[in-house]
Amino acid sequence: MASHLKTGNEGETLAAAYFTEMGYQLLHRNWRCGKSEIDIIASRLGTLHFIEVKTRTSFVFGYPEEKADKKKLKNIIDGSVEFLQQNPQWKKVQFDVLAINLDETGSPKFFLIEDVYL
Repeated sequence: MASHLKTGNEGETLAAAYFTEMGYQLLHRNWRCGKSEIDIIASRLGTLHFIEVKTRTSFVFGYPEEKADKKKLKNIIDGSVEFLQQNPQWKKVQFDVLAINLDETGSPKFFLIEDVYL
């Protein structure tokens, strides 16, 4: 497996544990519809969260959250429209980005950006 895919998978596993610990109920991981993919779909306190996870092992190419660009967020929004058509019970939704830095100590650092808008 390519190292960037391994880093991404490790980040998504860490993200799932992070959100579970924070009281979220995980509904889906890597939910796909057409060209859209949403890393994590979770609920907490009556709100449905569509979460993009970005993971880096260094800052050489920038911070992980910088990769959650306009194109990526539009992709998540497009996927959320389809998800909500299939699951119309959700009245309150939110888009979030979780940036994870895996430093040389192996200790992940989390940076959650909540309620992201284009």
